[in-house]
Amino acid sequence: MTHLTIQTVREVMKAMLESSCFDRVANKMKVVSANPGKVVCEMKVEEQHTNRGGTLHGGLTATLVDIVSTAALMYTERGVPGVSVDMNITYMSSAKIGEEILITAEVLKQGKTLGFANVNLTDKTTGRLIAQGRHTKHLGFQS
Repeated sequence: MTHLTIQTVREVMKAMLESSCFDRVANKMKVVSANPGKVVCEMKVEEQHTNRGGTLHGGLTATLVDIVSTAALMYTERGVPGVSVDMNITYMSSAKIGEEILITAEVLKQGKTLGFANVNLTDKTTGRLIAQGRHTKHLGFQS
């Protein structure tokens, strides 16, 4: 997958989100744009995405960070998804049912064996930062 197009990114994401695996919890998320090393998705927060307080569930937030940063790593010349080594999420604000959020992932660096990505979840209307994630993935050894 070295030379992906936005259409290919959409197809890969669709296959991931429609699978029977855990990633299906984000099946309402859609790819908005994709450039090498940067992928932007959007999702409307629905009841199924919330915690008991009626706001975006922290576990789903972490899953969104994981999925979209992986897509950004796949949309690089190397084109490998990698395996998670470390992930950190900082929760700054809440997102309520009906709000639309943007999930923007950017690859910060890819080395021989590790890839680093930053992900921002923001309110689509106001731009308010909801959460920020950092994801480190082992990409395998390239000679």
